[in-house]
Amino acid sequence: MLKKVLLGVVATALVAATTLPVQFTPATAGTMTCKAAAKAKYKGNLKARHAFKKSCKAHFKASQKA
Repeated sequence: MLKKVLLGVVATALVAATTLPVQFTPATAGTMTCKAAAKAKYKGNLKARHAFKKSCKAHFKASQKA
């Protein structure tokens, strides 16, 4: 009985942990690479991820020149 209860608790915790949305603070976003930020923002859309990564790199390069 106790084994089933513990297994149920672990399974519920695992499901709850995987379904929680990941939120990034501005401090965390500043240390992320363009690729990681694109993956976090657009999980399933590869074209949007590529466009975001490209624009992020362009903004980064422009900020480094200034």
